[in-house]
Amino acid sequence: VELPEMERPTRIPPYKEHVKLMFDLQLLAYQTDMTRVFTFMMSREFSELVYTDLGHTDPHHPLTHHRGRPQWMKQAGEVNVYHAKLLAYFLDRMRSTPDGDGSLLDHSMIVYGAGMGDGDIHSQLNMPIAVLGGASGKIKGGRHIRYPEGTPFANLHVTMLNMAGIYTKTFGDSTGALDLHSAV
Repeated sequence: VELPEMERPTRIPPYKEHVKLMFDLQLLAYQTDMTRVFTFMMSREFSELVYTDLGHTDPHHPLTHHRGRPQWMKQAGEVNVYHAKLLAYFLDRMRSTPDGDGSLLDHSMIVYGAGMGDGDIHSQLNMPIAVLGGASGKIKGGRHIRYPEGTPFANLHVTMLNMAGIYTKTFGDSTGALDLHSAV
């Protein structure tokens, strides 16, 4: 089979295009059943990326160490919103992709969030985490669930592994599975 001639990129595209391209590839991998699991970091730890599209002149990572400076806190928040909008692009694509008796999003389980609750002091308490998708009817959306302070994040991993049919009682520093059905 002769392959068509295609222009090869010479560099990584601009950030927004790159992220969307990575999401498109992940969607394609799900659609073709090449994988059922992926990990994607939209921004690496210690990112020195300057979000010029947002009018920023300071790198992202230092903004997260704002030391209470309102302008830096505002800019760090703008980056978070920007990332969430890029995720929304992916979720919309998944929602509009038929899969069996629903959409690809209906049959997926996605974790989105951060490894820090407060990057300024490197706190891992109250991390902003969202579980998205329906997990084939196992997850009910549109709720906020609050767990007791000190609940290990690894408890969510135990829960997700069990929901995916990989039964385990522990993972990392977990203390058990979470109840994803009780809304607070």
